[in-house]
Amino acid sequence: MYNVQGSLREWVTRDEVRRFIARKFRQFLLTYTNPKNEGGQPEYVRSIDEMVAANKCSLEIDYKQFIHTHPNIAIWLADAPQSVLEVMEEVALNVVLRFHPNYEKIHNKIYVRITNLPVFDQIRNIRQVHLNTMIRIGGVVTRRSGVFPQLQQVKYDCHKCGSILGPFFQNSYSEIKVGSCPECQSKGPFTVNIEQTIYRNYQKLTLQESPGIVPAGRLPRYKEVILLNDLIDIARPGEEIEVTGIYTNNFDMALNTKNGFPVFATVVEANHISKKQDLFSAYKLTEEDKAEIEALSKDPRIGARIIKSIAPSIYGHEDIKTAIALAMFGGQEKNVQGKHRLRGDINVLLLGDPGTAKSQFLKYVEKTAQRAVYTTGKGASAVGLTAAVHKDPVTREWTLEGGALVLADRGICLIDEFDKMNDQDRVSIHEAMEQQSISISKAGIITSLQARCSVIAAANPIGGRYDSGKTFTENVELTDPILSRFDVLCVVKDVVDPVRDEMLARFVVDSHFKSQPKGAEELNPDGSMEEPVGSAEASDPEVISQETLRKYITYAKLNVFPKLHDADLNKVSLVYADLRRESMHGQGVPIAVRHIESMIRMSEAHARMHLRNYVTEDDVDMAIRVLLDSFISTQKYGVQKALQKSFKKYMTYKKDFNELLLHLLRGLLNDAMRFEELMGRSRVPLTHIQVKVEDLEAKAREYGFTDLQPFYDSKQFANANFTLDTSQGVITHPSM
Repeated sequence: MYNVQGSLREWVTRDEVRRFIARKFRQFLLTYTNPKNEGGQPEYVRSIDEMVAANKCSLEIDYKQFIHTHPNIAIWLADAPQSVLEVMEEVALNVVLRFHPNYEKIHNKIYVRITNLPVFDQIRNIRQVHLNTMIRIGGVVTRRSGVFPQLQQVKYDCHKCGSILGPFFQNSYSEIKVGSCPECQSKGPFTVNIEQTIYRNYQKLTLQESPGIVPAGRLPRYKEVILLNDLIDIARPGEEIEVTGIYTNNFDMALNTKNGFPVFATVVEANHISKKQDLFSAYKLTEEDKAEIEALSKDPRIGARIIKSIAPSIYGHEDIKTAIALAMFGGQEKNVQGKHRLRGDINVLLLGDPGTAKSQFLKYVEKTAQRAVYTTGKGASAVGLTAAVHKDPVTREWTLEGGALVLADRGICLIDEFDKMNDQDRVSIHEAMEQQSISISKAGIITSLQARCSVIAAANPIGGRYDSGKTFTENVELTDPILSRFDVLCVVKDVVDPVRDEMLARFVVDSHFKSQPKGAEELNPDGSMEEPVGSAEASDPEVISQETLRKYITYAKLNVFPKLHDADLNKVSLVYADLRRESMHGQGVPIAVRHIESMIRMSEAHARMHLRNYVTEDDVDMAIRVLLDSFISTQKYGVQKALQKSFKKYMTYKKDFNELLLHLLRGLLNDAMRFEELMGRSRVPLTHIQVKVEDLEAKAREYGFTDLQPFYDSKQFANANFTLDTSQGVITHPSM
């Protein structure tokens, strides 16, 4: 059977060859077991059960598994797909009906979808060789037509004798003409019998090359893709997809009149479509992944580990990392009896001096979040963020095109250079940030689009630098309505601090040192290759890899829905009352009712981070701490100190004990340096600066710390170049 006589396309239409293919494919479906799970149930028997349970009619066959088992038939499938797929679909239907006899009442046809085709072609490299073969191409969907019914089996009525002719099978290229009626031999007229004709769904996509692979200075190419049956509406404009399908041609009269000689228009009839961001979607999480995620969530320090794993290549900025972690997990959306929606997404504003890695954080979120859209202030207009109405070039009708906030639905919208946006454009975000919908009434289209996304924005203060001597509103060109819509405000100041600067510089140098370019092997002076001695300490074992973190967030969002308890709400209302009182005197951000909801949302996000279905006191304390940090950082320098004292019991919650003491020690060190300068001793170069141990202990007692020995033994203390001299009772640090 494997010795093909004549052309392959004619060979696979022969009856005996078709029976041979059917027998082999049935055997493959019923017996193939994945080598990974030996002794388990056959792979495709399990797939059929899953398909039936989900009421679907597409059975996915992995081409690589098929080619290992039946190499010749797999090659026939790639070279003459239409005939071979026809046989496979008949076999698949029989196998499904053998296990589930009544499934025919739901779907009378099963479609075989081929995944993992090994050869990937670029749209611009498709040639005549590929005609009528199976190809795999990738690109971005730019346009999508409506769904039309396409004729599949046609029956005609004869007007003279009333008999029904048919069925005739309709193909995509030409219309079927009936010669004469077999009953009365008349030549017509015939009309299509509407009731007995069978239709199928039909939709056209325009696929454009991905922006990353277009050669420099060239325009991206397009290709039409036809979706049939259950593939319709599988991809939306703007999504990046991979299409496996049959490359066919159809006769186009318009092209011939234009060119003056017969030319065919080519299309791809899609067989299987996979989205790029589906690689991390829920149903792709294996049992091992779920077990690993559950094991991770049992770790008592998982919250701190996740915060540490966010942008691990950026030093410090614990508050920003906490805010971003909470925003990526998100709170619980509430729908009160279907009438009133309360948003669950957390909005974050990063505001600070240049060079504090704000854009890097946004870029990190774009890579890690499951669905993220990145825009910049100057590059985005009001319609680009919300929705635009324009004329479709094909149908000449007005159509809606969603902007960044609509595309980021159920994800995160990242806006960089938020302060550079025009005021009119910024107003368009107001509705999207609180009501999470975008209402439109333009060109006769009156509708409301969903925009359920978190907004993470980054902005610079007026004049580039944040001035702690001025109030928050004097530092920022943002109005109160938009500021109150942000749950967390992170003010990042670039403060000169010798100890911290030295640690930061060492961190940056180390990270450059670790990321050597490819092929740059480390050679020692004697020519031997070995690990350089100067490299930093091994990477932190507490940091979770980016891939695992993505899966963890996906799993948490789909399976964990935290609930609140009455006991927690009492604390929230007390803190809110205190904050309201303080905000009347201070010149920071005004505290509004929205901030109560912010606290609740953040406590839910923190519970979701630990995969808990209920909110505990820990979560509420953490949310209060984040909100207080955000509120106090927007105050004037003088007011900050007083507020930190009055809200001390909340502020120190779950802060790293050693980090806090290190912060106090740095403060004392700076005071000592300033004192030395004022005393005029700075003419003699200082070799080291000393801080008395009793001064540090007195400061620590204010925060409730009595035993400082663990801090002196900690890694942070040594890394910051401090040494303890117990005999003299001083801590010394080499001066800059």
